[in-house]
Amino acid sequence: MRSPHPPLAGGPTGADALRPLLDTVLDALRGGAADRDGPFPAGGPEDVAAGVRQALGEVFPERGAGAAEALHRIVHAVARGSADPADPRCAAHLHTPPLALATAADLAASALNPSLDSWDQAPAASALEAAVTAVLAAVVYPGAPAPDLLVTTGGTESNQLALLLAREHHAHRPHRPGPAPLQVVCGAAAHHSVRRAAWLLGLPEPFAVPGTGGGLDPAALDGALTELPGPHLVVATAGTTDTGQVDPLADLADLCAHHRAQLHVDAAYGGGLIFSDRHRALVDGLDRADSVSLDLHKMGWQPVAAGLFAVADRERLAPLALTADYLNAPDDTGAGLPDLLGRSLRTTRRPDILKVAVTLAALGREGLARLVDDSVNTARSFADRVAAHPRMELWDRPALTTVLFRPIGADDGQIAAIRRTLLTEGRCVLGRARADGRLWLKATLLNPHTTPEDLDRLIDLVEGSTPR
Repeated sequence: MRSPHPPLAGGPTGADALRPLLDTVLDALRGGAADRDGPFPAGGPEDVAAGVRQALGEVFPERGAGAAEALHRIVHAVARGSADPADPRCAAHLHTPPLALATAADLAASALNPSLDSWDQAPAASALEAAVTAVLAAVVYPGAPAPDLLVTTGGTESNQLALLLAREHHAHRPHRPGPAPLQVVCGAAAHHSVRRAAWLLGLPEPFAVPGTGGGLDPAALDGALTELPGPHLVVATAGTTDTGQVDPLADLADLCAHHRAQLHVDAAYGGGLIFSDRHRALVDGLDRADSVSLDLHKMGWQPVAAGLFAVADRERLAPLALTADYLNAPDDTGAGLPDLLGRSLRTTRRPDILKVAVTLAALGREGLARLVDDSVNTARSFADRVAAHPRMELWDRPALTTVLFRPIGADDGQIAAIRRTLLTEGRCVLGRARADGRLWLKATLLNPHTTPEDLDRLIDLVEGSTPR
């Protein structure tokens, strides 16, 4: 007897139920991209919203339209109204075009729908996560006796974990009664999540060390650690959001050791350099940090989310331990069932490690390094083109894959207007960043399929939108 309910994605018939729906989705994606015809929907916010409203019709009707109709209509509208990071002219943010194989693996994660808060919900996924995170922890901390690595939603969650664990590490160290609260010290260009995490955790406002370009200057940090009452957690950055700068990690690690300060490195952007023999030296000293944030949905080409949080010593994760009898009862743990609850701040947690595992297995170290190297080289090539252009100004050579540039003679208001014009016309997606007191256009070049012709086209589009 056929069920009156819609089919499920899992079970022995799940794949058969998904197959025609996938065809519908793929057709809608293809059609939406063709209708958009570029990196971004033209028309501005109200036009995009109007298209979505039209596709939705009645949001929650009394009688539904059916799976194929609803799926095609709404996916088509979202695809048509999306920014497409796979288009070389979409170069504003650290939002990378995901690899097709990683996206396919992510579909499997959604269909199987395991939740990594207890072993009986995710037996194979938890084993996969344990195996892959052990290897990645050793990549971040080569030679460390007991490194560990957690899967997060991204740099914001990872940085919050870093501050939480640093606070707890300080609180449980023997010292005189009434210890001072942990003082976070960072560069002016540190990610906003560092300040938010301090606020959420009841820590003092982070102290931003003055320095050129917002990075952490070792001499200025030395002065701050000498003058500020401790204990201290220094948050360094390997790849700032605005300019892609990498702090001098080895020098900062020396200072932290001298001042007995804890060190966290937010490498959500630049951490992917560890996969490249050619560019790994840019993050030399990363493995000397107590903890590291790393996002594979940035320089790892994964669908969101694929954040990682690594620690040099797994004992640092001990404060996350928690017992909930329905998830990790002590007798179950004693009988050998893995305890997963202390592997995250979250409870329900999807198996984001599946797409990562497939990517690592398919590409290997060599293939992932090639993606990293080509993206860095593309950014340098773009910077060369800007520097050689008679009507463009380059802020600085790119440290990673971020290039700041602007038309010579344009003021800040014109720079902002150029960006919005290109967005509204749907022709190009560039970011904006303030450096040295001026506003710059920002190209974040993380599309490995970008060609020299695409780079020239970016410059041409900016030049064509510059007021004469």
